[in-house]
Amino acid sequence: MSPTTVEATGETVSEAKWNALRELERIEPSLNRDAVRFQVLEEGKRGLLGVGAAPARVVATADGIEPRQAEVHDESESAARLRDLLEHVTAAIGLRCRIDIEESVEVITGTCTGGELGLLIGRHGQTIDALQTLANAILHGDSEDERKQVVVDAAGYRDRRRRTLEAIAVRSAEEAIRSGERVELEVMSSAERRIVHERLKDYEGVETSSEGNEPDRYVVVQLTR
Repeated sequence: MSPTTVEATGETVSEAKWNALRELERIEPSLNRDAVRFQVLEEGKRGLLGVGAAPARVVATADGIEPRQAEVHDESESAARLRDLLEHVTAAIGLRCRIDIEESVEVITGTCTGGELGLLIGRHGQTIDALQTLANAILHGDSEDERKQVVVDAAGYRDRRRRTLEAIAVRSAEEAIRSGERVELEVMSSAERRIVHERLKDYEGVETSSEGNEPDRYVVVQLTR
């Protein structure tokens, strides 16, 4: 049985470790805390007036945990279809993981938790992004009625990617202001571009736009005209 690994964040390393333990105990309530191993990825920093702040990040690993499937209670048809898709895909690539589905008015999120999920995430998130695109296509087809965003996550990848994109956005804004030149970011999905636009919408002195043709659209950061 492969080790189970989870990643968690917090304002401090201690809080991040506590959050990681809670996630492991959600998978296995009888978890032996003394057997959990931690790796600190980032110590975290407070920043000045919230600017430049970064959370602490840790990875917690425990041996001998068998991921348990979440109890299912009155899921909607869309939620059930997303669960079925994720169960089939993870089984096909040989991953044993817990699948949790959360549904709100606007979003359905399928989260995979368990052992080594790097294969599901893929290089630079390409695999999990492709799975998310597939899930949106399967759940919605050509219909625009009551369309909800479908998010597929694994091992906290979406939160890590969001923080990375926000950091890239701020650095790009600073570079645009320093140089006076427009800054072109890497090709991103529409969801990732939205994160950059949102982070910089109130950033004084710069504006953002998306350019290029799908699937090669990217964000441009430039001085406010």
